[in-house]
Amino acid sequence: QVQLAESGGGSVQAGDSLRLSCAASGRMFGGYAMSWFRQAPGKEREFAAAISRSGSNLIYADSVKGRFTISRDNGKNTVYLQMNSLKPEDTAVYYCAADLWGGGTSDRRAYEYWGQGTQVTVSS
Repeated sequence: QVQLAESGGGSVQAGDSLRLSCAASGRMFGGYAMSWFRQAPGKEREFAAAISRSGSNLIYADSVKGRFTISRDNGKNTVYLQMNSLKPEDTAVYYCAADLWGGGTSDRRAYEYWGQGTQVTVSS
C-alpha cells in the first residue's frame, strides 16, 4: 500500500508557472505508474498526465500538452508536475494517483491510490 501527499499548489497569474510534488510513503515506489488528474468546480475529475514506472513512457492530455511536464525521482519517492504558461482554465484541485505494476494510462479506473489533492488557482 502507498500513501500519497501532494504539495506545491497556490494562486498565480495567467502565464506563470508552478511545480507540484507528490511524495509517496511506503516501499516499492518504483513499482507504481503515477499520474496527475485534476478536478475543476462542478466538473468531473479529468486526466492530465501519466508516467510509467521507469519514467520512459509519458502521456499527456491534449489540454496540457506542450505546457505541462511530468517526471519522477524514484530515489526520492516523488513525482512532479511542472506547469508552465498557466491559464485560468487550469484552475482545479490536482490529485496524484498510483497504479501498482501499471504502465501509465489515462484511465482513472486503473489507479488504486489517490492523494488528497492540492488547489491550483490561475487568475487572468
